[in-house]
Amino acid sequence: MRVGYVNPGRVSDEAPQADAARRQLQEEFAPRDAEILSMQESLRALEDRLAEQRLSLSAEAQQDLQREIVNNRRRIQRQQEAFREDFNMRRNEALGDLQQRILRVVSEFAEEQGFDLVVSDGVVYASDTINITDRIIERLQRQYEQQRSSE
Repeated sequence: MRVGYVNPGRVSDEAPQADAARRQLQEEFAPRDAEILSMQESLRALEDRLAEQRLSLSAEAQQDLQREIVNNRRRIQRQQEAFREDFNMRRNEALGDLQQRILRVVSEFAEEQGFDLVVSDGVVYASDTINITDRIIERLQRQYEQQRSSE
């Protein structure tokens, strides 16, 4: 019986597809992140204005400014929550896709190399002779390079 071991955490960390997914998420969500930062800067400017002009503003003007600050703060909180939800959903999708790819590569490798069993999580000890993690990472790197060269 031929047994192999793969460290899925290490494969996920070192696979170039994981870096590509992280970069894609960053590019996708950077504009929204920048928008939220801009909103926060505007809010700080309003808060600074209120603090600086508190004594010279009428009571009504102070209330209007405070109301605007509260409304902006709520809007920012809603935007941040929506951003977090969307980001987490997309990150989970990307991780799921990566895990499926890793499983497919491990299965193909095991079949090609004549492994009867490949184990991963829950292993207390695995000898280097049965550890196929490096070979799986190498295969993922080759696939990534092939995919990039065909684009």
